[in-house]
Amino acid sequence: MTLNIKSLGVLAAVFAMSGESLWAEPQHGIAMYGDPALPSDFTSLPYANADAPKGGKIIFGEKGGFDSMNPYILKGKAPWGVRAHTVESLLMRSYDEPFTLYGLLAESVETGPNREWVEFTLRKEAQFSDGSPVTVEDVLWSFETLGTQGHPRYQSAWQKIKTAEKTADRSVRFTFNVVDFEAPLIMGLRPILRKADWEGRVFEDSSLDVVTGSGPYVVSGFEPNRFIEFSRNPDYWGKDLAVNAGRHNADTLRYEYFRDGNVLFEAFKAGDTSWHREGNAGKWAELYDFPAVQRGDVVKSIVPHARPSGMKGFVFNTRKDKFADWRVRDALIHAFNYEFIVRNRNSVDAPRSSSYFSNSVLGMSHDAAQGAVLELLEPYRDQLIPGAIEGYSLPVSDGSEANRKNLRVAMKQLAAAGWTIQEGVLKNEAGEVFEIEVLLKVGGTVGGIETEGVFNIYADALKRLGINTRITLVDSAAYNERRKAYDFDMIYNFWYLSLSPGNEQTLYWGANGITTPGTRNYMGMNSPAAEAMVEKMLTADSAEHSVAATKALDRILTSGRYVVPLWYSEVSRLAHKKELNFPDRLPMYGDWSGFLPDVWWLEQ
Repeated sequence: MTLNIKSLGVLAAVFAMSGESLWAEPQHGIAMYGDPALPSDFTSLPYANADAPKGGKIIFGEKGGFDSMNPYILKGKAPWGVRAHTVESLLMRSYDEPFTLYGLLAESVETGPNREWVEFTLRKEAQFSDGSPVTVEDVLWSFETLGTQGHPRYQSAWQKIKTAEKTADRSVRFTFNVVDFEAPLIMGLRPILRKADWEGRVFEDSSLDVVTGSGPYVVSGFEPNRFIEFSRNPDYWGKDLAVNAGRHNADTLRYEYFRDGNVLFEAFKAGDTSWHREGNAGKWAELYDFPAVQRGDVVKSIVPHARPSGMKGFVFNTRKDKFADWRVRDALIHAFNYEFIVRNRNSVDAPRSSSYFSNSVLGMSHDAAQGAVLELLEPYRDQLIPGAIEGYSLPVSDGSEANRKNLRVAMKQLAAAGWTIQEGVLKNEAGEVFEIEVLLKVGGTVGGIETEGVFNIYADALKRLGINTRITLVDSAAYNERRKAYDFDMIYNFWYLSLSPGNEQTLYWGANGITTPGTRNYMGMNSPAAEAMVEKMLTADSAEHSVAATKALDRILTSGRYVVPLWYSEVSRLAHKKELNFPDRLPMYGDWSGFLPDVWWLEQ
């Protein structure tokens, strides 16, 4: 089935709405700009079916494995479902609005006139799965522990807190030491853990001890690297909340782990898993006519979305001297014959991520910067890489395998950067050979296509430039460890980017990530201009100012030529058992994490 969603034009209008929300009293929700779309007496989220039946089992197929049950630290790899199904935060997102949160563990949220502080009041009935109440002490402990001992993604927000204090039996206030209009929302999304769980334990140590959460599901069984199962808690404290109406419908959620995508797909065809996401449009057209589809036991659903494309591609590690010059990176981007590769590997054309926020109102234009965007970039003109202000677009080939025109440009750029072919090999003046090791995950794919196969075609073009390449394939655990430590020349990565970019952008692009392990600044970029744009986003007093700062950031990232961009899809292709159903009314974010399995149900 194919479903309709709000157009990007409507999205632009929604995102552009702004206004002063000077909180005079506690509210049921909070928006980044303006007011929440839903009134205080709403009965369900607009994209949830409040009458959805409960029961049944959904089986997911996952690639790779896990060796930890703590998803909040740098060590180990934990199942995604632990965070998604068992642990809650004070507020929760509505995926039908760019960035609006409604009360979950907290019954209300209140901020100062300039959001210099935020106060949450816990619900009386909020409790963990063992029946113990969620307390202010649990909240304060969780914030401090995550901010000082947790994964680096939690640290920057904690550093912005001046004071954290209990203001009543069920109320807690955080006062900030910086101007950051997003900070109250970030606080609302922090996971709340049970303090007593960690008595006598070192938080930073990876372990298989199950976290006691307050969410709708509990871990009912697991075997590392094989499966994990979650069972719906019949005593879940929040089952009657309006935000939960029509959500958490399956009795059991089970995640089965497979070594690679091909095995996973075969398991789905055999009926061993309940659904499968297909990123390759060609495979969707050619491979989804197996017997279960023909019988009608498996349904093919196309789900549109209005999310930014994000950026997926092969990332240059600029900590390596050979990638430090933007002209070298530009040459290697020219050598990537996108038009030929996408048709060869996808069977059909697919749109390319022309920037980090393309496919959305936040994306840059590719001509010269103007207006507010130009004003923001102008003070950094001398620091910016060519194209940030003047305009930049990715090179386009004629689609032939030779790609001669772009390879000629690549040779000129390499020569300008001091690299020339000597005795058939690309070398610099010191005689150093230009070699590239690309680190890839065994079974890794991009849009359903093996990354190894894509890079092999790329490697043939690089060889024509005198560049030797080698692919190092490692398992998921080794890949994650080397990626965290930035121990690679190139890797494949996907940065998911939302309609509400904010503090996480510092984790992605901040200079602290050059040396601090575990950030997502995999390219090792050091750009004061980019950090300034993130700061402008966080202190913007209107949606218009925030959008301008995001467009300026997009220009800096894209013209920086840190990634060889690959493709994205404006839709998600989901094949699933006919018993699985979802509402006709789709959220703005399409099938993102607030959709599957959140509002799905099974017909018994």
